Amino acid sequence: MKSLKQKKRIVDIISLIILTIGAVIMIFPFTWMFFTAFKDTPESVHTPPTWFPHNGWHPENFPKVFEMAPFGRYFINTVIVSVLHAVLTLLISIFAAYALSLLKFHGSSAVLMFFIATMMVPGEILIIQNYVTVAKIGWMDTYMGIIVPSLASGMYIYMLRETFMQVPIALHKAAKMDGCSDWRYLWRVLVPTSTSTLSTIGLLSFIGQWNSYLWPLMVTNHEEMRVLTLGLIRFNAGASTRINLQMAASLLVVLPIIVLFLIFRKKIIEGVASGGIKG
Repeated sequence: MKSLKQKKRIVDIISLIILTIGAVIMIFPFTWMFFTAFKDTPESVHTPPTWFPHNGWHPENFPKVFEMAPFGRYFINTVIVSVLHAVLTLLISIFAAYALSLLKFHGSSAVLMFFIATMMVPGEILIIQNYVTVAKIGWMDTYMGIIVPSLASGMYIYMLRETFMQVPIALHKAAKMDGCSDWRYLWRVLVPTSTSTLSTIGLLSFIGQWNSYLWPLMVTNHEEMRVLTLGLIRFNAGASTRINLQMAASLLVVLPIIVLFLIFRKKIIEGVASGGIKG
């Protein structure tokens, strides 16, 4: 018995060491980016490199970023696109999951299998066809062109369906006997009991759209419609010798997502866990 406890303790210590090393490796680039964003240009390219800003902190790097590129416009575009994408994805996922979990119709199983099958198709395969479609209907350089092609997600629909199915079917029957409509049951019972999964879907959709690069690059041609990821690439090309300004711009792009993830990380874990377990 004592030997088993010692082995378990050794395994726990090794796991902790491995996780700590992994955490340090993951955190290092963000920490380096943060400190470099506050350095002056000579120190940011100094060899050997310095960890902390030895020549003083330079918060004026951030206003310079906005002077050199329209990051304010990039930020507004990104917020609009990310928020609309999260809201519309939630609505589509709610309606699809409700239909596939409670409404019985011919071919519902085939529809569910189709949604699950889309999870195995890489998004890059659909880019050309989606681009042709968006161009033909005149959605180039529009918010609709950026948002609509990626709204429906088989993974989110499946997660929410599994969460809805955890609600006892007897509750639905009792509500119907009391005269409750399907619409009212959806918004009064299912949605309030699925807040963890819904929060996860909304957050993951928001983060995914915030970090999106390839698709906005293809469907936007004008500066006023560019998002932060595209603006950052163009800015880095123009400020190639000013590493401190590059890091300041990068910090502006990633900091909101880092803060959002740190605040709602427990909700994300709870939502993924509850969406993948059928009670």
